[in-house]
Amino acid sequence: MDGDLISSALAARLREFQASGALLSVLTGAGISAASGIPTFRGKEGYWVVGSRNYQPQEISTLDMFERQPLEVWKWFLFRKTMCAKARPNDGHHAIVELERIFGDRFRLITQNVDGLHQAAGSSEERLLSIHGDLRHARCSDLCSFDLYEFPEIPKQRGEDLTPAEIERLRCPQCGEYLRPHVLWFDETYNEPFYKLDTTLAAAGRTGLLVIVGTSGATNLPFRIVDGLLRNSKVTLIDINIEEDSLFGKMLAPHENGFPIVAESSAALGELVRFFRTEQ
Repeated sequence: MDGDLISSALAARLREFQASGALLSVLTGAGISAASGIPTFRGKEGYWVVGSRNYQPQEISTLDMFERQPLEVWKWFLFRKTMCAKARPNDGHHAIVELERIFGDRFRLITQNVDGLHQAAGSSEERLLSIHGDLRHARCSDLCSFDLYEFPEIPKQRGEDLTPAEIERLRCPQCGEYLRPHVLWFDETYNEPFYKLDTTLAAAGRTGLLVIVGTSGATNLPFRIVDGLLRNSKVTLIDINIEEDSLFGKMLAPHENGFPIVAESSAALGELVRFFRTEQ
């Protein structure tokens, strides 16, 4: 029997997809990590005081700000990493791992999240596309090489200053310039070397089922993927979001190949796992 969240129309399309050779691609955003206690950093956890001014993430998480005040940007990211390090994967993350186990090489995970919870849950690196980078790595801000280094383990609380020794740990071991977090900043664009732009678009082109989980659609590449696939009637798209008026949910609703599901990610993903296990 199909689950409460899977309509008969969706079930029929899922069976057609399962019999095909197309990819199952899962696109995740901040919503899937909410149950793990990860702050969105767009609310009270996001602001950052520099001098007498409060900055929002859209201002602090930029190349422009880093070039002007690199240590303030680093302090914000070290605080953010400290917050993320306390979190653990939730049932939604684990359900995605189960989907990968079911579909194997027919599976791709495209994530905007930098918190590392997908990897902690067991998602494989070879099928994971971190299109916004991650908080596990840093790289040279002067791009003396394309090497990625381990993100500095310097736990910081809000407003806590860096010591001289900690500042030295933020320097590139090859050239001495400051490292930078390996994340896509608000004033930067996607590329292949760091954010797997071409690889992601190629995976989207092979996708027969796209499951969107907890993303607002506010960034360019996810919107481009969803908009493009929605035009292909052979592709099935599911948007899982607790918000009834989510952008992707509203985009999918008028289309026969679009299925918005208003539910917690863990519940909806768990139902998908049970469906595909039953159909095996």
